[in-house]
Amino acid sequence: MSAPGRKIITTVLLAALCAAFLYQIGLLGMVVWFNFRNPSATPIMRDTLNALRADDPQARLAYEWVPYERISTHLKRAVIASEDSGFVDHDGVEWDAIRKAWTYNQRQADLGRARRRGGSTITQQLAKNLFLSNSRNYLRKGQELILTYMIEGVMSKRRILELYLNVAQWGAATFGAQAAARHYFRTDAARLSAGQASRLAAMLPNPAYYDRHGATAYLQSHAATVRARMRQVAVP
Repeated sequence: MSAPGRKIITTVLLAALCAAFLYQIGLLGMVVWFNFRNPSATPIMRDTLNALRADDPQARLAYEWVPYERISTHLKRAVIASEDSGFVDHDGVEWDAIRKAWTYNQRQADLGRARRRGGSTITQQLAKNLFLSNSRNYLRKGQELILTYMIEGVMSKRRILELYLNVAQWGAATFGAQAAARHYFRTDAARLSAGQASRLAAMLPNPAYYDRHGATAYLQSHAATVRARMRQVAVP
């Protein structure tokens, strides 16, 4: 390759690296912003609303922000017990859980089964909800990990949990603890009982499914397991 050709390639690569670096700096700025400001919507909310409006142009999401102190401690314990028992201790990523989930999912794929297991922590799920999408690919997963460490470096565990409980999807068009409490139990997030909280936490891996099918036998069994584990976890 000629010297001018090598120079062009080098320039293009440097420009791409600079653009990627600036993009990450921009994301870090957004992480700092969300440490102090509450999101009015997330990419997953917008994607969900667009999908719903393809069938019903009048479709709307149920979403209402509530501060940390107005969310039942039962729900905080239930979500941590169900989704991420080591939440208060880890640095954002549980590599052992990721390896176990990968092995399990490969085995399921080999057996032709659809059920999958996630290895994501609450912080990883927050990173996905605030900045990314539900798509599954290695590039998105890599960006999720970078965002996870940014979030852990900037935010307290209390703020991370507050954000997650407010933006998590709990139904086909239901987002956040307050909307979920009203949708399923006609109450406020602050008033959720241990039983109600454990059921909501058990729904999180597949909320739209349980919104359609109700309290299946599996959901009730999983909720009972979550409730039994609630006292064993720490809450920020």
